[in-house]
Amino acid sequence: MNEKQLKNSALLLALLFHISGLIGILFTPYKKWFIQCTSINLFIMAVLLILTHSQKNKNFYIFLIITIAFGLTVEIIGVNTSLLFGNYTYGNILGIKVLNVPLITGINWFIIIYCAGMFTQVYENYLLEKMNKQEIIINKQIKLISFIIDAVFLVFVFDWVMEPVALKLGYWQWQDGVIPQYNYITWIVVSSVLFVVFRKLNQNKRNIFAVHLFIIQLLFFAVLSTFL
Repeated sequence: MNEKQLKNSALLLALLFHISGLIGILFTPYKKWFIQCTSINLFIMAVLLILTHSQKNKNFYIFLIITIAFGLTVEIIGVNTSLLFGNYTYGNILGIKVLNVPLITGINWFIIIYCAGMFTQVYENYLLEKMNKQEIIINKQIKLISFIIDAVFLVFVFDWVMEPVALKLGYWQWQDGVIPQYNYITWIVVSSVLFVVFRKLNQNKRNIFAVHLFIIQLLFFAVLSTFL
């Protein structure tokens, strides 16, 4: 199987899992079973992202480990101190926990950061190609700042759409059911740090499947937010 076939197969699997999830949650009596499969779905999506990443090298695996470890660490601090995101607790749906945080959460951080980073990078490369034709030169610092701002905006939108759905599905619960505003601020800060790491370790890499997966997951939560 060549790279194009692999990415097409990954896309079909992602569509199959998310469309099946939507149908199962919204229209069948097996809603709880489909929700319980969330951690399996996230793990499979992470595997597909790794498989479809071109030219996997040491930098890619360093980024993978840093993102999972950092994401899991801030969640553990957040849940057990209420200092970072607010007062929240995880339910039992997302599987095995370490210090009150599901292990799959670290993998989910990787999925979100990687997909948003690739989305931004692909779009940025498209714009830069147009600028180069017009002989417009942009220095590296401006490129980095622009990349981080755009990628963080995508993550902010994703979290804003996902949060209400996550509450309804029982992934986690906020004290009094209220999502604190500084939850989003912390997301912005943490994701900014991880996007700097992404930029340094994954320069000029493209994974169109990651772009598609970001759109699929965003639409998945948007549909659930509308009809759940």
